[in-house]
Amino acid sequence: MSVRKLKPITPGQRFRVVNGFDAITTDKPEKSLLVPKKRSGGRNNSGKMTMKFLGGGHKRKYRIIDFKRDKAGAAEVLSIQYDPNRTAFIALLQYADGEKRYVIAQGGLQVGQKVASGTGIAPEVGNAMPLSEMPLGTTISCIELRPGQGAVMARSAGSFAQLMAKDGKYVTVKMPSGETRLILATCLATIGVVSNSDHQLLVSGKAGRSRWLGRRPRTRPVVMNPVDHPMGGGEGKSSGGHPRSKNGIPAKGYKTRSKTKASNKYIIERRKK
Repeated sequence: MSVRKLKPITPGQRFRVVNGFDAITTDKPEKSLLVPKKRSGGRNNSGKMTMKFLGGGHKRKYRIIDFKRDKAGAAEVLSIQYDPNRTAFIALLQYADGEKRYVIAQGGLQVGQKVASGTGIAPEVGNAMPLSEMPLGTTISCIELRPGQGAVMARSAGSFAQLMAKDGKYVTVKMPSGETRLILATCLATIGVVSNSDHQLLVSGKAGRSRWLGRRPRTRPVVMNPVDHPMGGGEGKSSGGHPRSKNGIPAKGYKTRSKTKASNKYIIERRKK
């Protein structure tokens, strides 16, 4: 992966850092795996705005991603592609019977490489297998939390988890957040780190780029009126009171996780603050 710093020929390009896209092999998506992506503009079914600061942006089509990796047998990587709906790159796979599927691409995945999923396969980059069959210390991503559910954890650019221990029907995994938790050993995960690890180095360079992504200007709560936000009101530059959301939930350290949540017993060590 690489990034490029542009020459300051315009004010918007002075500080801009863009992705080199050297891992991308094609800009033509697979038409059979594209579906329309409807946008709400932050409004519910009665037209009322329920999410502020959303709307506009470039039109997108959704790429259908195979998060379950439930098709047995080897598949060839046809291309590595950009996906506008996620930070990671995606890989187009073709199986022996001709079926094509998109998966989240791992770093180091090459065109022409063979990947597989299931039991009894080698622990190589891009292969998906049960956690029980992986060697200890393996770097993994795209992790299931329930067998057959499909990958839900460690799916964004550059993220990964680590397999720490095995104990009976559970394995211990250190998550990207630093949390250590138990996961059923029959859950699937993919070997390797998610691609596009340089995503965190990108700099947009101008406010208009946020508009292209569908993000409208965000108003600071302190400058609102009391009717609009708990932190609004006051004369001049007043502090605005204790930091809290529009619904009155405190921010900055207030814990919102339920103490009686069922999955608490699977968490060995909480994430670092």
